[in-house]
Amino acid sequence: MKIYVDYDDCLCETAREFTHIAARLFGKDVPYEKVRFFNLQDTFELNDEDYDLLMKEGHKPEILLSYEETPGASEVINELIGKGHEVLIITGRPYSTFEVSRKWLDDHGLGRVKLLFLNKYGRDSFYRESDYNLELEDYYKMHFDYAIEDSPMAFRFFDHLPELKVMVLDRPWNQECEFPNSNYTRVPGWEQIRENIMH
Repeated sequence: MKIYVDYDDCLCETAREFTHIAARLFGKDVPYEKVRFFNLQDTFELNDEDYDLLMKEGHKPEILLSYEETPGASEVINELIGKGHEVLIITGRPYSTFEVSRKWLDDHGLGRVKLLFLNKYGRDSFYRESDYNLELEDYYKMHFDYAIEDSPMAFRFFDHLPELKVMVLDRPWNQECEFPNSNYTRVPGWEQIRENIMH
């Protein structure tokens, strides 16, 4: 089977780190459990200039490399690969983070996983000619059996796959979202993901 895995907040604890960054830079004390919006500009009530600063800080190589792994992610992914499943990590990160994002994966035992960049959120700095960039038109030609995602904003990227089983990793910002259909399931963590795919 072919499995789509989002990067941030599925493989690593990105939002947790951003709560620390926002507190350090702007004195914004928003506990992780209170991160109600996927859009961190709304969560931390930042103007455009401060939001840009937050994003630049959070995407510095040393910061990206410090992100904690989501418990069980690498173990389960390697087990799935070992069982013959194909796992693709498809991220909406800016492409400028490719090298450090690849290094984080390699450092966490995920060297066998392919990493692709898809312009999910319309970032101006995204597109460059590269084997690792996915144009939307090419992405929509791809087939997946399962997807692991946390962001309600990304659900629209699954509309072309009516049989896709989507596992939504339980996060504070997706608590109140409505799932598009019965193929969506909320999961507490990677152990449940393993059970759902390998049952």
